[in-house]
Amino acid sequence: MKQQVLILGAGFAGMWAALSAARLTNLHDRGDIEITVLAPQPELRIRPRFYEAGVESFAAPLLPLFAATGVKFIAGSASEIDTASKQVWYHTAHDQLAAVHYDRLIMATGSHINPIFPGAKEHAFDVDQLESAARLEQHLTQLAEHADSEARNTVVVCGGGFTGIELATELPARLRAILGDTAPARVIIADRSPVVGGRYSQELCDVIKQACDELGVEWMLNAEIAAINKQGVTFKNGQFIASNTVIMTMGVQASPLTMQIPAPRDAQGRLHVDQNLKVIGQDDIYATGDVAYASTDDKGNSALMTCQHAIMLGRFVGNNVAADMIGISPQPYQQVNYVTCLDLGAWGAVYSEGWDQVVKSTRTEAKKIKVAITSELIYPPKAEKEIAFAAADPLAPFV
Repeated sequence: MKQQVLILGAGFAGMWAALSAARLTNLHDRGDIEITVLAPQPELRIRPRFYEAGVESFAAPLLPLFAATGVKFIAGSASEIDTASKQVWYHTAHDQLAAVHYDRLIMATGSHINPIFPGAKEHAFDVDQLESAARLEQHLTQLAEHADSEARNTVVVCGGGFTGIELATELPARLRAILGDTAPARVIIADRSPVVGGRYSQELCDVIKQACDELGVEWMLNAEIAAINKQGVTFKNGQFIASNTVIMTMGVQASPLTMQIPAPRDAQGRLHVDQNLKVIGQDDIYATGDVAYASTDDKGNSALMTCQHAIMLGRFVGNNVAADMIGISPQPYQQVNYVTCLDLGAWGAVYSEGWDQVVKSTRTEAKKIKVAITSELIYPPKAEKEIAFAAADPLAPFV
């Protein structure tokens, strides 16, 4: 009977974990180890692009790639993890309950927006998942059917992180295309920080502010949300902004499935892992991507909930799980290089390097880098065994 590596999730971390594990078992001719991915759909959803228009096209099929590399796929949604019996219970596409056994489990179930504010779940939009981003896109398109009003013309983006900034700077052009060039469209970023882009380097913040000023994107700082309803958003200082389109980009939490693993977690629900990405206190469970709290280097930095980190975490965790089963030395996870490339809509983009975010490129040149990353670099490799395995090597260059 074959030993089973079960990977929960087919996002960036899950897909690369599967390819990396398959690569190492293939190198050692270990046909007795089976790599299985359990996820709702056999596709990689390109989440970093969900702020763009045409969101329903941002998914890449995985079955040809998995077939070429010997990875098995099960369509289903995991619901219960039994660590004692090493089983995962899941609901099939027909909502039937089934179970699958594992010898090693890789948690790659990603993250989600946690709508903590009163009314957010019922009345706010988000670009967290493909379905919710598509719902927002449909809503925006239908704004033209509404009577001209302040609420129709105003979009409030809650959260001034990268997702909020990319979405907000994209919206002026999208709103003009929908409502017309003369419509008094207004885009507001509501953020808790006292300064624009407060969590980033001053150099990066200056570029973000310049782009927002030129695009007409407003910042509402020190903004604490009290409640959201269908008329708009109310803040704790009593201010109310009328808006038919309130979008949440804050409050990201790791998948709630992490709560079923007896192990330490951080404030966002991410499982603490060792240098090989094994969950602390667990012998047979690993975590990767947005559910892993992992050190990237020896300088105190830890992996962020980004595609950039998920890809490398996936490569390392797949390799290390396979190495564990084969009985060879693992490759301790390390991701010293860190870059940011932030889309700033019609203004262009900004590209920075290092944890201190030194700006290297802006406007058109940075936009070229951003397009190359989001339309090429982060997509799955070709469905050819040699090409896929070369890309899945944890020591292969990425950024």
